[in-house]
Amino acid sequence: MHTKEETDLGILEAIVQEYQLILFNDDVNTFDYVIDCLISICGHEMNQAEQCAYIVHYNGKCSVKTGSFDKLKPMLILLQEQKLSVEIK
Repeated sequence: MHTKEETDLGILEAIVQEYQLILFNDDVNTFDYVIDCLISICGHEMNQAEQCAYIVHYNGKCSVKTGSFDKLKPMLILLQEQKLSVEIK
């Protein structure tokens, strides 16, 4: 038998879903430009932004931020406006 608190927690976990902001590699933008965008838009520190840029370069994509859809959507729009290829999954 489940307690009310366990049931409430299960419902809350189902509602608060984690999403990922995925950055994809392209042949247009420079490392420095991508790094600057990640710092200014996603709030990355320099090391984190550099690591993400290299992961994108070598693996083709990288999850650069996680959170609720509402938190990630403004970042998605700003990164798209900077001509970066991103999506929320």
